[in-house]
Amino acid sequence: MSVNPFFPLDDMGAGTEQAEMMVFPQVDKSIYDRRKKMVGTVVDYKEMRMRYSCAIKEVRTKFDVLNSEFNVRYQRNPITSISSRLKSSTSIMNKLARKQLDFTLENVENNLYDVAGIRVVCSYVDDIYVLAQALAKQDDITVIKEKDYIKHPKPNGYRSYHMIVSVPVFFSDQTRDMAVEVQIRTIAMDFWASLEHQLKYKQEVPNQREIVEKLTECAHQIADIDQQMWQVRRQIELSEDIPTEEEILMEKLSRIDIAISE
Repeated sequence: MSVNPFFPLDDMGAGTEQAEMMVFPQVDKSIYDRRKKMVGTVVDYKEMRMRYSCAIKEVRTKFDVLNSEFNVRYQRNPITSISSRLKSSTSIMNKLARKQLDFTLENVENNLYDVAGIRVVCSYVDDIYVLAQALAKQDDITVIKEKDYIKHPKPNGYRSYHMIVSVPVFFSDQTRDMAVEVQIRTIAMDFWASLEHQLKYKQEVPNQREIVEKLTECAHQIADIDQQMWQVRRQIELSEDIPTEEEILMEKLSRIDIAISE
């Protein structure tokens, strides 16, 4: 039976090599060495997950800062919510298996870019691109990959902006560049994706083809609503830029006062 190096089946209790060999003299030295190596592998795996968790915090902080900046400069918050997740060990194993790769630390870090993930939900479509560009311009962020599923939706209607970014994480003894997947979408896009995800895993659904077609149609309708809401916001902003009669009068009086004082 093969043993998963990250999830050993036997007990990995504490104790020195000499103590264990004295208590269990029948234990072969090679078996002990294998167990000791597996303990180290488990610790290394936990440290790797910790690094990804810290990378999530780094990127999330960047979005929090951008949201605060927009609030001060433009009196509105482009971000309505931020969520994050660390891929489960089972999901990591399954994805490596699909790639026909062994479950090793090197294969995880070199071949998987979505172990750490952040989802940013915005109110309007244009906010998505503003936030994506602002993140990409930061000095310590390296964009590895981008996919615009808003301009080029998936066949089922899925829309979102995906980025794979690398961010340095500073530890006590080293600095590691860690990959984080970022998904930026509107409230409407997130609503559709959440429902589509739930329905996709329903078993033995009758008229599945019809349901898929309806979901795709809903995705198109939601995209239209996103555009309409953006246009409404723009109309409001433009109307706010037009000075009222009172503001025009106050401006004229101010100019008169300046002229008189001169």
